Amino acid sequence: MHNGAAVDDGRGPCRPVRHGAPVPVPPSVPDVLRSRVFRASVVISRGLLTRNQLRGPTWRRVWPGLYAHRDVEVTHALRARTAASLLVPGSVVTGCSAAVLWGVDLVAAEADVELTVPPGHHPVRVPGLRVRRSRLPDGWVCRRRGVAVTTPEATAVRVAAALADDDAVVAVDRLVASGVAGIGPVRSLAAAARGPGSARARDACRLADGLAESPQETRVRLLVHRGGLPAPVAQYVVRDARGFVARVDLAWPEHRVAVEYDGLWHAEPGQFARDRQRLNRLQAAGWRVVFVMAADLRRPDELVARIAAALTPVR
Repeated sequence: MHNGAAVDDGRGPCRPVRHGAPVPVPPSVPDVLRSRVFRASVVISRGLLTRNQLRGPTWRRVWPGLYAHRDVEVTHALRARTAASLLVPGSVVTGCSAAVLWGVDLVAAEADVELTVPPGHHPVRVPGLRVRRSRLPDGWVCRRRGVAVTTPEATAVRVAAALADDDAVVAVDRLVASGVAGIGPVRSLAAAARGPGSARARDACRLADGLAESPQETRVRLLVHRGGLPAPVAQYVVRDARGFVARVDLAWPEHRVAVEYDGLWHAEPGQFARDRQRLNRLQAAGWRVVFVMAADLRRPDELVARIAAALTPVR
């Protein structure tokens, strides 16, 4: 007969042992910990969980010493917020991580989180975390979702400074197209920026227009620009005598030529028929359409030549 003592063996809340007083074991999933990230040291000291329980499959490590229940989705936004508030207090979420907090997913959930701390701050080296030491200009920081983060416009400038070439323009376009930042304020902030990457940021913000509805539309527009073709009108609405015909990605209205990026969504059920009806309406209105697919972006010279040919008047 057992004398009533209990220990946690990982298979349940308690099991009897032969000697000693009863040892209470905390419930395996306290309600207060079901939906938030917590410090392991705090919950252990308060008796909410044991160290052995944290090692089990019920809990996952978000950052060193920080855990969440396995049902909590560990998004990039969650990682950024917890890193700024619990891992590196006094830091500011910047770069692509800030863009995610503004609702623009420029990076995957598992990508490195970017934080910025003032000069002189002690170095922080944690896998999955990139901490910059820099003094952010006045007016660049606000609060969102409980943490310090760069404003949407400052986020666009920082991203433009950090990313290379077309990726930078794509990122700025996405931030502006989302509605969180305006292209005018972004360009003004980029013009005033100084320091590493500021020239690259100015170039990217100058090339961005915030009108593209997908990253590939931005890339097509940049190919047209580099190819020396006349500047197109983005998201142009084509009309005829009866009214609305279609809205096209890029257009040269004086030539009645449009460029359309053909993405994966065009393969959705019923989309083919709708695309053909739309094309018929455009052709009936006297427009020529150049369709662009992902493979065409890998042959930029050929693509530019096709568009140039469409823009050449037929004699």
